[in-house]
Amino acid sequence: MAEATGFRYVERADGTVVIWHHGRTAGTLRGGRAARFLAEVDDDPQLVMARWTGNYRRGNERTAQRHPRNQG
Repeated sequence: MAEATGFRYVERADGTVVIWHHGRTAGTLRGGRAARFLAEVDDDPQLVMARWTGNYRRGNERTAQRHPRNQG
């Protein structure tokens, strides 16, 4: 799988974690989910953020939509 890039996250004072992807909010985590994310994010931050936000399936989806076998 290609390496995910363009992600960053901010941990707020109230414990909320906001994940950004290319300058847009990709997800907001609160409570236990935020704690689990913070425990996991040290491994490989870009891929972890991609997986938690669902933005890890990027690549050939648009190309596949235009393929003749997918038309009609």
